[in-house]
Amino acid sequence: MSIHVSNISKSFGTQQALNNIGFEIKAGEIVGFLGPNGAGKSTLMKILTGYLEADSGEVKICDLDLNEQKDGIQQKIGYLPEHNPLYTEMYVREYLAFNASIYNIDKKRIEEVIKLTGLTPEANKKIDQLSKGYRQRVGLAEALLHDPDVLILDEPTTGLDPNQLVEIRSLIRNIGKARADGKPGKTVFLSTHIMQEVEAICDRVIIINKGEVVADKNLKELRDEDEQVIAVEFDYRIEEVALQKLPNLVTAKNIGGFHYELVFDTKTDMRPAVFDFAHDNGLKTLQLNQKTKNLESLFSELTSA
Repeated sequence: MSIHVSNISKSFGTQQALNNIGFEIKAGEIVGFLGPNGAGKSTLMKILTGYLEADSGEVKICDLDLNEQKDGIQQKIGYLPEHNPLYTEMYVREYLAFNASIYNIDKKRIEEVIKLTGLTPEANKKIDQLSKGYRQRVGLAEALLHDPDVLILDEPTTGLDPNQLVEIRSLIRNIGKARADGKPGKTVFLSTHIMQEVEAICDRVIIINKGEVVADKNLKELRDEDEQVIAVEFDYRIEEVALQKLPNLVTAKNIGGFHYELVFDTKTDMRPAVFDFAHDNGLKTLQLNQKTKNLESLFSELTSA
């Protein structure tokens, strides 16, 4: 197991940031870590990297215990914090060489990570001359210098333009790919506020709210779930209890005016049934749309209120 987290709790004074967090991540998985502001995402990431101490609980990285083998764990981890700290007055290659010397890394590795992260065209520039996207590449290159087994990325695409987003997402996906020798790629654990990012990059998502894990889902399973959402607008209001007559209905919710959101526990298209229900009850159907039960709707459902 690449990452094992068990019963992690952390408080700052009277504020509890994390409450008995637990999950496991296998080697080669790319896992998205979602949560609203203040949910505890950055706190947990700092605990995983050894920058913060938990009040209680257990963390193991690549079977090493954080409480007993912090130095060994930090050799296994590459970390890109939310605010990427760079010495902007240094040249790209110079900056990477400086970090390589600290960790006593062979200098040929510098050229490998420059190529891997697509920095070759900018490698002879000063960091303060680079775009935000290329600065993020420098941060990733630094995190990869010592060839870690696990990458922990905190908001790696914040502030990037659409083209830069696509480039960094592609880079992260490639880092997590299985190697040519058949061994798993690097384990990637990344936090973000962007749902599309998780859907584009990740195999799995963990959602945290108010310091607790509220969902841990394989994204393929989420897409394949036998559940659909239908948005409908009638010409006048109907009591939600009356909608319970619809087959396979899980919930019916008025979302304002004559608009309703209906959740069904089936893959069968329920729009004809909703239309027939309206006709049989003397209602006119003004709008009728099938929505995907996607990550965004799951996130909203679990973290609102």
